[in-house]
Amino acid sequence: MKHHVRLLAIVFLSILVFAQAPAPAPQVIKPGENLVLEGIPPIPADLATTTLRYTEYRTATVLDWHPRERQMLIATRFADVPQVHLVKFPGGDRTQLTFFPDRINAAEYQPTRGESFIFSKDVGGGEWYQFYRYDLASGDITLLTDGKSRNVGGLWSHAGDRFAYSSTRRNGKDLDIYVMNPADPHTDHMLAQLEGGGWEVLDWAPDDKRMLVMEFLSAEESYLWLFDSSSGDKTLLTPKGGPEKISYTFAQFSKDGKGVYAGTNKDSEFHRLVYVDLANKQHTVLSGNINWDVEDFALSEDGKTLAFVTNEDGRSVLHLFDTATRRERPAPALPVGVIAGIRWHKNNRDLAVDINSARSPSDVYSVDAQTGKVERWTFSETGGLNTSVLPEPELVHWKTFDGRTLSGFLYRPPAKFTGKRPVIVNIHGGPEAQARPVFLGRNNYYLNELGIAVLFPNVRGSNGYGKTFLSLDNGFRREDTYKDIGSLLDWIKTRPDLNGDRIMITGGSYGGHMTLAVSTYYADRIRCSVDVVGMSNLVTFLEHTEAYRRDLRRVEYGDERDPKMRQFLERIAPMNNVQKITKPLFIVQGKNDPRVPMTESQQMANTLKEHHVPVWYLLANDEGHGFAKKKNQDFQFYATVEFIRQYLLE
Repeated sequence: MKHHVRLLAIVFLSILVFAQAPAPAPQVIKPGENLVLEGIPPIPADLATTTLRYTEYRTATVLDWHPRERQMLIATRFADVPQVHLVKFPGGDRTQLTFFPDRINAAEYQPTRGESFIFSKDVGGGEWYQFYRYDLASGDITLLTDGKSRNVGGLWSHAGDRFAYSSTRRNGKDLDIYVMNPADPHTDHMLAQLEGGGWEVLDWAPDDKRMLVMEFLSAEESYLWLFDSSSGDKTLLTPKGGPEKISYTFAQFSKDGKGVYAGTNKDSEFHRLVYVDLANKQHTVLSGNINWDVEDFALSEDGKTLAFVTNEDGRSVLHLFDTATRRERPAPALPVGVIAGIRWHKNNRDLAVDINSARSPSDVYSVDAQTGKVERWTFSETGGLNTSVLPEPELVHWKTFDGRTLSGFLYRPPAKFTGKRPVIVNIHGGPEAQARPVFLGRNNYYLNELGIAVLFPNVRGSNGYGKTFLSLDNGFRREDTYKDIGSLLDWIKTRPDLNGDRIMITGGSYGGHMTLAVSTYYADRIRCSVDVVGMSNLVTFLEHTEAYRRDLRRVEYGDERDPKMRQFLERIAPMNNVQKITKPLFIVQGKNDPRVPMTESQQMANTLKEHHVPVWYLLANDEGHGFAKKKNQDFQFYATVEFIRQYLLE
């Protein structure tokens, strides 16, 4: 009997202890040690599972054709960041060649034999790019540059014995031109000492005795120069100093070396394809019948065919142009989307392009210019998503405060979500960039799973709508672009399918600055906002952005050293109007950002906390201007979803 009593007592005590034991802690997503979090609550672990399909997509972009074989180098990601891969035929396996913790930005074969290629990369997003030579036979990698300066715009000579590039090596600010024989890095030497951070080598003449170089001053102003490739002596090719600013976007020597093909808005609202005669510098317009920007082009190796791409209300159209007859010839139909990276193979038939669309991430295709045959070289995975049912964007228009018509792309959630839908307004950076109908990646989760509409506006200052429109936000007109978003908020209220009372503003870089500005101007009309690497004060931004960028940005935003401009920029700065921000704000920043220093985000986050406004802050110690590494992108996404759940949807 005593034994039974004792046993019952043990059972009772066990039940009591079990009842009083704390419940197991909910599983949460553990951020990497490289991430610094402030104000961000624990993120439920199941979010990683429910969003998995939306984070496991890839993209692929063409880097270069092999000079002898019909195979190419591409960039794609299999681990954390894009690396160089070899693809030997359409649809072939992607063989990874580089394995770095940081992404590869460019790669170009040695142009005669193809036994090596030169690639470019930085460390931790700092954008201090270095050039390396990769030997295909051995896999050996050789650093070609000094390992410290910023080195950009590298280009092989036609003979394949020299490599020209621009570098800040001399003073950390100005881009000078250097030349080397990549087989012997000790031959590296400065060809020309220059002033300014916008110099780039575009092409070598057919005989390699001259180089075509661009001097970039702003999105509205640039010039073409001819450089002697031995002495460095330079001659201005395009007009400079007139009453109207002129922009040149690309250029390449003709096959006979007597002229240059270029894209320019000289005497036009839009960038047109022109031929510049080197003897008299006269411009002949080749695409005058197209009232859209020609945004990219490539000349075939034999000089007989120009491939160029026009940007028509955000969508790309491929054109083929016969240089002998100076007439267009039929171009094959390509999937509707945005075309980039066009490159001719030396066989003069195959043209490689990247195509990105709402239902397909960027993939690489080739076009046979003779037969019109289109072949797909890469089939990037999309995490198991059925991309054929993803929404196509609607091109929408609205009137802004001064009567101008603006446009943007609206992605609407599936029909299963009824009633007025919450809206995320995503503002592009640049500010001269352009929102275009491309694959949304992780943003598709907001549409498909949360029922949120996503709208990408092209406010004044966006590219693609003519040079007058491009300049409408410069200097003292900065506030007008903020007002464009105010008009958009009015327009959203008129849509029967959109909920004008549940709006989140977000954007990166200049889009992040716009996010902060809208948060001060229209706090009563939004629910929350997410600022990614945005400028909180254009004065402190201009004073602390890297020296090689400073003068380029002053052209756009105004010179903060001018007292009147400084006073204006200080007046409109979100940082100086922080008391007007009353809605929750999520700030994302990379510690190594050379463009928008992390001090811009820190000062905003710290001040908001003092004003007791809900603020989440995420800093990545191994990133720069936006997150490039998948693990960091994923955590940013998880945190953003949680932020949206708490402040936009509840």
